[in-house]
Amino acid sequence: MFIAIPSFALLYSMDEVVVDPAITIKAIGHQWYWTYEYSDYNSGDEQSLTFDSYTIPEDDPELGQSRLLEVDNRVVVPEKTHLRIIVTPADVPHSWAVPSLGVKCDAVPGRLNQTSISVQREGVYYGQCSEIWN
Repeated sequence: MFIAIPSFALLYSMDEVVVDPAITIKAIGHQWYWTYEYSDYNSGDEQSLTFDSYTIPEDDPELGQSRLLEVDNRVVVPEKTHLRIIVTPADVPHSWAVPSLGVKCDAVPGRLNQTSISVQREGVYYGQCSEIWN
């Protein structure tokens, strides 16, 4: 009981989602790439800002790029802002993760999962799919 009460408080606070985030980004996992949608930036007839993000091939990196982590289109977010990330797959299970920010969210077919983050410092943070399927 001594450990249970603080543990429940921590689990509850980890599951809280920001009520009014500055930006909502939807990450859709595909085999070998991710699609990102900035849904807060659509007006009337226009669709949301959407783009695909593919890993740069191993044989084509530039000097200073991280192998197997660099992508052709990066997600850009402002610092010190609350973000809502909605994660879902288009095909098989995925897991959207940015280890240096301490965030990981599973993408299960037929389900929308969400997490909240707040990037405190400007920089380049590398994400990856943390799910391996044979």
